[in-house]
Amino acid sequence: MIIIVMGVSGSGKTTIGTLLAKELGWSFYEGDELHPRSNVEKMKQGIPLTDKDREPWLDKIQKLIEALTRRHKPAVIACSALKESYRKKIGADSQEVRFVYLKGDAALIASRMRRRQGHFMPPDLLANQFTTLEEPEVAVFVDVSRRPQEIVNRIKKSLFLN
Repeated sequence: MIIIVMGVSGSGKTTIGTLLAKELGWSFYEGDELHPRSNVEKMKQGIPLTDKDREPWLDKIQKLIEALTRRHKPAVIACSALKESYRKKIGADSQEVRFVYLKGDAALIASRMRRRQGHFMPPDLLANQFTTLEEPEVAVFVDVSRRPQEIVNRIKKSLFLN
């Protein structure tokens, strides 16, 4: 099984994905590390990414998922997966891929983004992320206002991984 922890920037994908993978004994992959340098530079400058910008990034995530699935390696991947078309590209139609949507209030997420350090995504781009976001029809929805351990427990219970 591949679990994609998705949501807007600042929703906790890395925190939750890392904790979930550790508890399950699975590998964790940070989708942000797969962005081309040009994407990272655009975001650092406060320039929103376009669908065309995201294509090479989504291609890398798709290839990662295909490789993990072929080798029967369970994993957790943090990936915003904001649009349905992105989710379809990276494996929404696969029986092996499950999406976990970290849903939260824009004000809460913005306050978290302002506190974090060392991340390339500025809080100014959060509004664009919410505009781009198409909430998934098929996913485990989790409220990000809860503590990380509560969120992980909810995910495991929802996906029958207890």
